[in-house]
Amino acid sequence: MTVNSDQLLEATVAAAEEKKAGRIVALNLKEISLVADYFVICQGNSDVQVQAIATEIRKQAELIGVRVRGIEGMDSARWVLIDLGDIVVHVFHRDERDYYNLERLWSDAKVVEFA
Repeated sequence: MTVNSDQLLEATVAAAEEKKAGRIVALNLKEISLVADYFVICQGNSDVQVQAIATEIRKQAELIGVRVRGIEGMDSARWVLIDLGDIVVHVFHRDERDYYNLERLWSDAKVVEFA
């Protein structure tokens, strides 16, 4: 089964919601960057929750046949980056989220609305 970036986005957000991630935001980068189609940004309230969110996203991506290209930051759990190819997921510890403020850095991107 081939999964397109919109389906992967839905699965990614659902996985983050499953682990009670906070402030989930998806940015559509299709028109402004070659890095990825989407950035998903979310946060956890503790190191353990950040790791649980990242693990669930990885697990759900693999279940639908998407190869995880890389995961960085799991040990410190302050900012975990998950490269899913068309989607790059940023799982922040709540204390780090506002400091890095990726939404402002990528302010040209459209925010994706979820139903």
